[in-house]
Amino acid sequence: YGHLAGVKTVQKIVEASIVLKIPIISFYVFSSENWKRPKLEINYLFNLINLYFNKEINNLIRNNIKIVISGRKKNLPFKIRSILKKTISKTRKNNKLIVNLAINYGSKNEIIDAVKKINEKSQNITESSIDRNLYSSLPFPDILIRTGGQKRLSNFMIWQLAYTEIFFLDKLWPDFTAKELKKIISKYNKVKRNFGSI
Repeated sequence: YGHLAGVKTVQKIVEASIVLKIPIISFYVFSSENWKRPKLEINYLFNLINLYFNKEINNLIRNNIKIVISGRKKNLPFKIRSILKKTISKTRKNNKLIVNLAINYGSKNEIIDAVKKINEKSQNITESSIDRNLYSSLPFPDILIRTGGQKRLSNFMIWQLAYTEIFFLDKLWPDFTAKELKKIISKYNKVKRNFGSI
């Protein structure tokens, strides 16, 4: 039921992001470590993902939302790979909002996979070559919002978050609101970002 409530919050935040003209938003849906959770919970979450995209794909197209997936897709159940592939294909030309879903995602895996790709291409391992070979070519996040009272990254976008502004909240994700998103963006807009310079 927590996952179901979490999906409803995702919908509200996506709607708010369109109003606030946020171009890209990412959600940590299922980590590479989440396979350790009870099988019943994992199956429930995957069924929820499958049901959601089967039901909402036309709304995504109508609202001009593009879906991108970050993570090791090949390890996901066939049914999930199939619906995600269909959703990515049908929304690929949309450009009002990009929603990046991290599914079977782990930042350490992403860096390892990027290095493997670079080696396969016989390229030099540099900062820019790693950037180019990450799961997605999306710009790095300006803001990370971590709910649930935890003050850690939990293997999420370690490479990309080097200069991201991080906001920790005590409340759980299902209780997060569009009003709080707006408040965080307002705080972010007052921050002077130096990226290592003065």
